[in-house]
Parts: sequence; structure tokens; C-alpha cells
Amino acid sequence: MDLADDLITDPYGGYEVLRNTSPVHRIQGPDGQPAWIVTRYEDVRAWLADPRLSLDKKHAREGNYHGLQLPPALDANLLNMDPPDHTRLRRLVGKAFTPGRVEQLRASIRATADRLLDVLGEEGSADLIAAYAALLPITVICELLGVPGERRGDFRGWTQALIAPDPNEPTAAKEAVVAMLQFFGHLVAHKRQSPEDDLLSDLIAVRDAEDDRLSEGELMSLVFLILFAGFENTVQLIGNAVWALLQHPEQLVSLRKDPSKIPAAVEELFRYEGPALLAIRRFPVEDITIGGVTVPAGETVLLSLSAANRDPNRFIDPDRLDIERDAGGHLALGHGIHYCLGAPLARTETEIALRALLERFTHLEADGDAPNWRRSLRARGLKELPVRYRACLSA
Repeated sequence: MDLADDLITDPYGGYEVLRNTSPVHRIQGPDGQPAWIVTRYEDVRAWLADPRLSLDKKHAREGNYHGLQLPPALDANLLNMDPPDHTRLRRLVGKAFTPGRVEQLRASIRATADRLLDVLGEEGSADLIAAYAALLPITVICELLGVPGERRGDFRGWTQALIAPDPNEPTAAKEAVVAMLQFFGHLVAHKRQSPEDDLLSDLIAVRDAEDDRLSEGELMSLVFLILFAGFENTVQLIGNAVWALLQHPEQLVSLRKDPSKIPAAVEELFRYEGPALLAIRRFPVEDITIGGVTVPAGETVLLSLSAANRDPNRFIDPDRLDIERDAGGHLALGHGIHYCLGAPLARTETEIALRALLERFTHLEADGDAPNWRRSLRARGLKELPVRYRACLSA
């Protein structure tokens, strides 16, 4: 079934069609190669945690969708690994993203959000993605890793080229990979020579002190994944959340009146308009059966997080945004051993971004009706979010 274009232009409508007709469908992947897509909540949740679906490309069959093509120095990351290597690497880096460690960053994140809003001024119009949603997470993740401030602007273009490549620029993705590889190599070399109080210096110390725990390729790949995912996903979490609230002004007013609702609202916003349409591709290590459909070993399986989060068999009236809903159990950040490593940080940044925005501007509205979504089968995100704002309704 060739629904790739429909799933880009109207993902929720396309996924509804798929859910209603069969639990599993054969479609074209983002690169045109075939893959199996799974859309029902019960199936998606179960298979996210099933070890028979491997992330390791060694189990992949030729002629199927394999995901992003990265050089070996960036490919040895958690999104391509099964236990025990996955367990080892996740343990090494996981301590930096625990809820307790993230809580220590709260004041710094809020200060960054306030500085960005100061730049916007009391009243005006702006692209909230470029001026706020993109700048907050890149500042936070780069400070955590110790990336120099003057290089942070490059990441938006690099991630855009990988996630939603422009068909008019066929070499952009490869050029982005080359640029990232060169940048990470220089950064690691610099931190090795002049370590500082940051996560990257800590990872280098682990690599150099205990060589069997972290290879050089794994080190580079971890840096890539933390920067890439820590930036890209949170940009879209914040941008999508603001857009959804602007389309539901009564719920925006409710949050402004009672900010204590924000943490629960964030979970519902993640469910309703999460950035990851699909979990990372997986490969069956043996023939498997999903919803009565046999998927041969080695073929590519795509588990649709967004389709599962709109499944009416799990969430009542799922196409309605309801910040009073108990959205617990949503799959926007995954499930199982590959549950998003940076989930505590993503939640905290989104909560703070919304709280700071609503406290600063008593009037906020979209500047135009037509959202400019990126064309991507993998990720849901806005290219820009034009808004009008002012700090006081009587101004």
C-alpha cells in the first residue's frame, strides 16, 4: 500500500484509515523502500518491548527501509543497539538524565527561557520556533555537553536536512552528516585536551580510563545522539504544544488561570501532537505474527507512536485535545528498554517553556491560519510558528 504521501500531508487521517482496515500494512518507507507499519495501540505497545524486534541493522534484510544512513563513527548509538551493548551504554549516560539530575537544571532552564522572551519584548510578532522553541533546547543540551555557544546555530540546519530533506537539495543530508562528523571529532579532541565540568568530558574520561566500556565510535555516536535527539525532539515538543494550544484557546485560558495544570497538560499535548510519528525502525530476528499478519524475519517494522496515541480503543475521543484528560500510558516517548533516555529533560523543558510563555504574554495568537508542517514520514514538526503577542491586554 502506497500511503507515504498521505501519511505526510495528513498523518492522523492516514493512520485512522490504516487502523480501521488492518493491524499491519505494507507501505513505502521514507526512502521509498518497503516496510511494515503497525498502528493499533495494543500492538504498538507490546512490540515496542518485545526483544524479537531488534534495532541492530545486522538483522535487516536487503531491499527494505533501513533508516538514516550514517557513517560508522555516528552509527554506534543506542538507536541501533540491543542488549547487552545497549544496556552498557545507556547505564553510562543515563545518570545525566535522571529526574533528580534534571531537577537541578530547572532554574537554569527557566533563566534561559526568560532571557529568550526578554529579546521578544513586550509586544510584537515573531516566529516562535526560531526565536524560542529552537533556541531553548539547543542552549540547554549544549550547556549540558559543553558545546561552545558560537556553534549552536548549526544544529537546526543539520537536523532539518536529516529529518525532512529538501528534494531540491539532494546532497544536503550527506553534507550535514559530514559537517557533524567533523564538528564532533574536533569537539571530542578539544575536550580530551581541556576537560571541563560537563557531560562530554565525563564520557571521555570513561572512554579513556576504561577502554573496554566505551569505544571511540560509541563515544562519538553518543555525542551525536544526545545532541541530535536532545535538540530536535524538544524543539518539536514545544512548538507542537504551543500550536495545539493556540488552536484550542479555551484550554490555553484554562492553563493560564491555573498553571498547576501544566505538567498533566504536557502529557496530553505529547499524546495529541507528539513529534515522533514513528518509533525507530526494527527488524524481526525471526518470523513474527502481528494481528494475524506474518512479517518475515529481517523485514522492516515501523511502530507508529502517533497512530497508537490516537487509537479510540485506548483513548476516548482521541482526536480531541483535553488537558483534563489522564493521558497516562501514551507512547509519545516510547516504551520498554528503548524508552526515551531524555524524557525527564524533555518534560521539564516543555513545562518550563509553556509556563514562562504564558506568564509573560497575556495575549498570544497565531499569525495566520495555515501551519507550515515539515514534510516528513518520521517526525511531526513545524518549520515556523508565526505569532502575535503582547504582555498586557490593555497595552
